[in-house]
Amino acid sequence: MILTGYSVLITALWILVCLYVLINSRKVKYLKDIPVTPDSTQPSVAVVIAVKDEEAEVKEALTSVCLLEYQPLKILVIDDRSTDRTPEILRQMVQQNPELTLFTIRELPGGWLGKNHALYQGYCATTEEWLLFTDADVKFGRQALKKAMAYAVANRLDHLTVLPEITSRSVIFQSVMTTFSLMLELRQRPWDVPKPNTKASIGVGAFNLIRRTAYEKAGTHTVISLRPDDDLKLGELVKKAGLRQDVMYGEKEVSLEWYTSLKEFVNGLMKNTFSVANYNLLHAIGMALATFLVFVLPVPLVLFSGAYGWQMAVLLLISQMLLMAFKSGIHGKWWHTFMIPFAGAVMIFVILRAAYVTLRQGGIYWRNSFYPLSELRKQK
Repeated sequence: MILTGYSVLITALWILVCLYVLINSRKVKYLKDIPVTPDSTQPSVAVVIAVKDEEAEVKEALTSVCLLEYQPLKILVIDDRSTDRTPEILRQMVQQNPELTLFTIRELPGGWLGKNHALYQGYCATTEEWLLFTDADVKFGRQALKKAMAYAVANRLDHLTVLPEITSRSVIFQSVMTTFSLMLELRQRPWDVPKPNTKASIGVGAFNLIRRTAYEKAGTHTVISLRPDDDLKLGELVKKAGLRQDVMYGEKEVSLEWYTSLKEFVNGLMKNTFSVANYNLLHAIGMALATFLVFVLPVPLVLFSGAYGWQMAVLLLISQMLLMAFKSGIHGKWWHTFMIPFAGAVMIFVILRAAYVTLRQGGIYWRNSFYPLSELRKQK
């Protein structure tokens, strides 16, 4: 009887969650839908791209940046101690594209993660009114920046982030990514980001467009110099500073192939997931437990809860299928529903494994440098 009661409660809660996300995600606008107005005076923008060992992706991504239909625009590429063919590719691209400026970092000062330091150096080397911090594997539509700036100016924003369209050659990874995107949005609540009376905030490494004065007021990357999750933290800093922030979906305008396989995804998250828990083991365990209760347990529990278990399971699955198929901002498919428990299990493994590895080795390795926990925990 108790199990049946829990099952009814879980089914009802999941239906409410699905409705909540379906309704609220439609409040988040698509960048592709922003109208392009005739050229007039536009704020100056510096695109700052931190690059390290990106020989496979950097040429195609930078080509898309060079094709952006926006003026006045400065494109600054920061080569952060690359050891592969990236420097050679970058030199060739600078010769072919005079709008590109190359800045090379040869040594990393203490107290910095490489990427954070590179982005900060990009800020120091520019004077433009706006900064677009982005990654070396992100591809842009030609009018992506023009649309983003038009929206930012029209809405008097200080910070605009765009959730990129994630592509992958791996069907399994794409199905897991759908659930991961759902987890991220439930945590960050992008539909509440524009509201000044909420703590909801967001930042994405693929597209952080920020007014220079706002970046300075928020504290710049010097405040988060040792945070692997610097993009999310930048969003938090902007919101805490009382600045105007918004978020959009980037389908057809901003995209990247984040990882080519599920294994790459797991390995990639290992280095920064414990930072989301502020390097607190109890917090990490709580995150893992919440993931288990919300994403892994519901369907098995409901299915074997008693006489009406299968009916409730069907109802729960239908609500999840509708969420996957019709939620804005993701390329979900109905069958991704059946991957939710598996995706939840993958995230639990990542959370706990990242905590274990970080605690065992006493810190993290980031771009071939080691950072002890005692230093990392100074920034929250």
